[in-house]
Amino acid sequence: MKKIYSQGLKAIVLGASILTLNANAQFQERTIRASVNISKEHSLGVALTKVSQCVAQKSGGRLKIQPFFDGSLGNDGPTIQQLRSGTLDMVVTVTSFMSTMVPAAAAFDLPFVFANEKEADAAMDGKAGEILAQRLETQGMVTLAYWENGFRNATNSKLPITKMEDMRGLKFRVIPNPMMVETFKALGGFAVPMPFTEVYSALETKTVDGQENPVPVIEAVKFHEVQKYLSLTRHMYNPGIVIYSKQLFDKLSPAEQSALRDCSFTERLAQRQLNRQQAEEGIGRLKAKGMLVNAISPAEFARMRDAIKPVYEKALPAIGADMMTALNNDVKSVAGK
Repeated sequence: MKKIYSQGLKAIVLGASILTLNANAQFQERTIRASVNISKEHSLGVALTKVSQCVAQKSGGRLKIQPFFDGSLGNDGPTIQQLRSGTLDMVVTVTSFMSTMVPAAAAFDLPFVFANEKEADAAMDGKAGEILAQRLETQGMVTLAYWENGFRNATNSKLPITKMEDMRGLKFRVIPNPMMVETFKALGGFAVPMPFTEVYSALETKTVDGQENPVPVIEAVKFHEVQKYLSLTRHMYNPGIVIYSKQLFDKLSPAEQSALRDCSFTERLAQRQLNRQQAEEGIGRLKAKGMLVNAISPAEFARMRDAIKPVYEKALPAIGADMMTALNNDVKSVAGK
């Protein structure tokens, strides 16, 4: 009996040793540098931390993601270029920064293209998201997952925006993105493209009157300290996107690639849910901190949609019929459900 037990124990130890050797062969000791332009408390920062933990667990601690929060490695544009050149591993950003490299990405930036989060999810997780991921890869970026930045809303220091006419003469900081500039021009405002890390200072010094971002970003960056009015314009939706340098991704083992993909993709639902919770609860917290918050009437939304028709007409040829067909079909698949 003792002999049988001893042989069984040796077999278990040998099996465990083989598994360890296999794991060591599949995972190298690596530190992956990951940049995100927002705080660790924001849903994007929380999700990146969870992915770091997930990857470490899958690799037995050999694969480590080192997050850099608050744009400490630079603004979105420069970090994306670093990623494409192979000098930075991973970036969590928004698809709006991709449209100059991949025109189809601008489909997600079209104003009022999504009525709600369910439609946005359908496009990100559907054919439209697949097309964008394929085209980003040709530009040196591997898409690990679509997360969420959310619906963008306008803030300013002068007056509540209840109708388009209220935007006339106001200078709004926008993402350096042609669609953003055209949209605010169509709605009567004046768009000032500017890197995100410069926005708070520009608002504080009155270089610009306002800015536009999802509620969780407005709260995380403490824009309430330099902005009085928050108008829930929901004029655009921003997918978050987790991208990896193709140059560096191709050097990883299949197991390492799978761990990064699986952890990033699995986290997407929790991240989106948290972001929406932060948006809903954030409105109340911003009110408590002194911001005056107002909604937009359905009639005024209709006027805004009519005003931005020229933006669509100008953008659609570059976006491409295949991308728009895919996005529209994705949206129709959940309409009314």
